[in-house]
Amino acid sequence: MTPRTTLRPRAAAILASAAGLMMAASCTTDAPAAEEDAAEREAQVSEQCQDAVVPELPELPPVAEGTGTQTVASGFGDVDLPVAPEAALGMYTTDVDILVWLRYPLAASQPIRGDAGYTTFPCFFPQEALADVATFANYPEYDYESVLLAEPDFILNGLGYDPDVVSRLPEIAPTYSVDAFDGRPWMEHFEETAAALGRTQYFEEWKTLYDERIAEVRAKLDDPAGITVAPVGYWEDQFQTGCYAGVECQVFEDLGLTVAPTSLANDREGEALSGETIGKMDGIDYAFMIRNTGEEGDAQFQQLLDDAAQNPLWADLDFVPGDGIVGYEMEMTFGSPSGQLAFLSVVEQALLG
Repeated sequence: MTPRTTLRPRAAAILASAAGLMMAASCTTDAPAAEEDAAEREAQVSEQCQDAVVPELPELPPVAEGTGTQTVASGFGDVDLPVAPEAALGMYTTDVDILVWLRYPLAASQPIRGDAGYTTFPCFFPQEALADVATFANYPEYDYESVLLAEPDFILNGLGYDPDVVSRLPEIAPTYSVDAFDGRPWMEHFEETAAALGRTQYFEEWKTLYDERIAEVRAKLDDPAGITVAPVGYWEDQFQTGCYAGVECQVFEDLGLTVAPTSLANDREGEALSGETIGKMDGIDYAFMIRNTGEEGDAQFQQLLDDAAQNPLWADLDFVPGDGIVGYEMEMTFGSPSGQLAFLSVVEQALLG
């Protein structure tokens, strides 16, 4: 079994725990209205991203070179795509982030989550590159009408596990679909997508930046192997400790940290621990736990910790009295270029202050 074979059940559980459905304002060409949109976006970011960990990202200017179309092989058959689209759209937020890093010019409106406290793009996304892009909620419910109104000339769709999405999007614009949630690490999909679309150089630029940041943080750690870490989630009355999409454990291992055995169990799927078996997490110095955004997300996270504290075994875990519970923005865990860099910053802040 591959590390991400339980991805969709876990994602469904995360979605079930998230709250709210909010629509962001759409953009317009009218100047006063554009100013209002900018002010509203600033307010949304300010409220949604209080105390968020935001990595330092480079400028990512879009590049559109070439003409005509190219035939690209995908897991769903060959597709004809524009060589240099001028209005690319990502079906899911991680797709939008990948488009930015692969330097695609974006359609004027892009999807965001409609739950988990999101009113704009994830806090760790390259906000400068997205400053003039309007948003619409497109998950967990799909809004095909808004996708159509965005007038894309190319769609990157990472939700290839949904056959309806795969079949419907090409009716709107040429689409490259991939099942980014098939049990493999997200980084493999990113690299393969870049290669298929002829933009490998931009993947390599990102990977160089990531490797440099890893080396920078690792050099500051005196004894990384002496620090035991784990991703820890809680839903359906159980604690989950698996490595999931390869975000958290990739950072842990790249830094030379010791990943808790419970996270590596079952071919890295981890273990589901009931209230009676959470003692298996003893010995973990830092537990990294996802949390929703904004004030409501803060309240939900605190309630989770309060509920966990009702279990007397919880207080005996090393990371609880050791102040080793580290919350991080939920969207990082699904895997994207900015999310990987952001989680590295979360770990750096937790371990080094």
